[in-house]
Amino acid sequence: MSDALSKPLVVGIAGGTGSGKTTVSKKITAAVGRSKVALLDQDSYYRDLGHLSLEERRRANFDHPDAVEFELVRSHVRSLLAGEPVAKPVYSFATSTRLPEVVALPPAEVIIVEGILALWDEELRGLMDIKIFVETEDDIRIIRRLTRDVQERGRSLEHVVDQYLATVRPMHLTFVEPTKRYANLIIPEGGMNQVAISMVVATLKQFLNDVSSFPRSSST
Repeated sequence: MSDALSKPLVVGIAGGTGSGKTTVSKKITAAVGRSKVALLDQDSYYRDLGHLSLEERRRANFDHPDAVEFELVRSHVRSLLAGEPVAKPVYSFATSTRLPEVVALPPAEVIIVEGILALWDEELRGLMDIKIFVETEDDIRIIRRLTRDVQERGRSLEHVVDQYLATVRPMHLTFVEPTKRYANLIIPEGGMNQVAISMVVATLKQFLNDVSSFPRSSST
């Protein structure tokens, strides 16, 4: 491996559903350079529910930490840190199952771990150098969630509302919102906050220019 790839920077991006995490990740990736970023999105690491009936899958709690295969996320981060490629799973939200195909991710200078629970797992946090929490008003988040799940994931309006009240909101208050205290940076308004995103990009570009000067954090 080259010197630039010997010490990748790990960035965690968390926040509630519909907060704009994905937009922030995409803007950072585009500004830094896609070839320099390996993205591990939580949506790809949900546990396969293929052994359950479709009705049982629809009732599953996807906002609880147990729904995410964190051991695989940690393994992939460590592999990328070691300069090894990984095979990222592909998850179907239409069927709540993992698909047979995978996405091959080569090692990169920057590793982004993005998802509502990206900062929840203590061991995973310990691998991160920069921890970001994206914060957006609740009404905006639920509108975005409704639009996405109905248009992109084939869910009915009634199902989305019932799921939000039964699991999404209580899990956000219990598991997601409390992880804000671990963040080095809180970004209000998500992808619309160009000032905050520019600050993150500037930090990452500085790191890429002189990787050896950026101290690895040991805080969790």
